[in-house]
Amino acid sequence: MATIDFPAEIKGLRSTLDSIESVSDPAALEAKIARLSEEASAPGLWDDQDNAQKVTSALSHAQDELGRVQRFARRIDDVETLVELGQEMDDPDSLTEAEAEIEGIRKELAALEVRTLLSGEYDAREAVVTVRAGAGGVDAADFAEMLMRMYLRWAERHGYPAKVMDTSYAEEAGLKSATFEVNAPYAFGNLSVEAGTHRLVRISPFDNQGRRQTSFAAVEVIPLIEQTDSIEIPENELKIDVFRSSGPGGQSVNTTDSAVRMTHLPTGTVVSMQNEKSQIQNRAAALRVMQSRLLLIRQQEEAAKKKELAGDIKASWGDQMRSYVLHPYQMVKDLRTEQESGNTQAVFDGAIDEFIEAGIRWRRQGDSD
Repeated sequence: MATIDFPAEIKGLRSTLDSIESVSDPAALEAKIARLSEEASAPGLWDDQDNAQKVTSALSHAQDELGRVQRFARRIDDVETLVELGQEMDDPDSLTEAEAEIEGIRKELAALEVRTLLSGEYDAREAVVTVRAGAGGVDAADFAEMLMRMYLRWAERHGYPAKVMDTSYAEEAGLKSATFEVNAPYAFGNLSVEAGTHRLVRISPFDNQGRRQTSFAAVEVIPLIEQTDSIEIPENELKIDVFRSSGPGGQSVNTTDSAVRMTHLPTGTVVSMQNEKSQIQNRAAALRVMQSRLLLIRQQEEAAKKKELAGDIKASWGDQMRSYVLHPYQMVKDLRTEQESGNTQAVFDGAIDEFIEAGIRWRRQGDSD
């Protein structure tokens, strides 16, 4: 027999959906879909493949977002009808089904509600993610590769296009570093909470004595630059080096000096790109990532100045923000949010939405304190 207050529960669901709609703005989404649909049907759209992909990706995302909100509205209406019929017919099975559906809607709305917390200046941007091996030798390099795979699998689960831009392979196994883009709206807002130091504890597969090893990897997440951003870099501030690509690749990648290393002299920021086929393509990709990093540096400097003026000395991110323990027990735990999972394999296979959602809520709570 159902034991919940159905009118109150349904009212709560509608209230949550209303708050989500106030942010997502269905009317604005419909107008955006109409505009993008017109652009997508224009003759010659695919003459510029990069722009065409952006238009079609933005259209698909807007349609999905509008459809998601509309589906929730229909589900709430349907469950309300089910409750009314169950009560009229005195049908316990229908009321039990309605109770389960309400619980499911509540959980899914909570996940969708996280999107309303992504209101930062660059949260809606696509993301550039760099994973670097830290302390721990070959285990750290292997861990860096595990993290890159985790994020690429997360993107794959959501249907987000991702592109590896640069990889620096370690000598024995794994990666020294890797940079990749996640080309989906709000990729930066979501993945930005993954930035920080990650720690792995396990029996090292590279230690012939089978000893436990602790290793570290750093994750950097920056918003992808857009043409409308005012980040101009004078040519005399850039040093450009070209070299031959290394690691797996086709003949055109590995036999010409197509790789590019770009250094911003005033800040010492370095970007390497080698996964495109030509030096021109790698240079353009490196410049885009360099602009993104300098944009983030400027944002961080502005935020630091504001905190200094406000007298706020509280650190926002600490070392070892998440631990992945594979021995003597299985546990992934975020040390900021206390979010944890005992299914470590699922996490490394990209099941990190709960960690991302908890991180977004944690960050918003910290901003409001």
